[in-house]
Amino acid sequence: MNKKSPYEVKCTDLASDAVWHHSTITNEMRADRLNQCPKCIWLTGLSGSGKSTIANALDAVLFENNAATFLLDGDNIRHGLNKDLGMSEKDRAENIRRIGEVARLMVDAGLIVICAFISPYQRDRQIVRSMFKHGQFVEVFLDTPLNVCESRDPKGLYKKARQGVIKNFTGISDPYEAPETAEVVINTSSSNIEDSVKAILKALN
Repeated sequence: MNKKSPYEVKCTDLASDAVWHHSTITNEMRADRLNQCPKCIWLTGLSGSGKSTIANALDAVLFENNAATFLLDGDNIRHGLNKDLGMSEKDRAENIRRIGEVARLMVDAGLIVICAFISPYQRDRQIVRSMFKHGQFVEVFLDTPLNVCESRDPKGLYKKARQGVIKNFTGISDPYEAPETAEVVINTSSSNIEDSVKAILKALN
């Protein structure tokens, strides 16, 4: 039987004794200082649907309009915070849970945080949504057909997935559960970047 390391035991003990500490400066005060309504804009869709591209364009437009924003991108996060996670269903769930917690902290700080993640499972996205107050979470579903995403294949991932080199690849060997109640739905095969950003901004307003 494997024993827990002293570090793991110590962390568990500390977590069970942790008490929430309330700060003097409230979330509302931070939002007022930035003069904006903090939100989490969550872009979900298949690889190649345009999540990173649209998220980056949206970030630029908001920044130019003096909004305080931050962009969290799936690949970037896996270089640091989530570099210990793989692509199994369990690891994907933990990946999204961690991102949700980080995004919530940023919203608490008064920011508009833009998240671009495949996030293939409905339950995981719902868990993230539940972390936010009503109206703070805006789900953007890039409803771009698989054949269009695969024809783009900017990183050559679909080709590797078809060859069996990459396992657990969403849309090929793993499922993608489309959102049923997304605030914004965009098909990037028929909507360009500018129009996609405008659709999201309209939902925010």
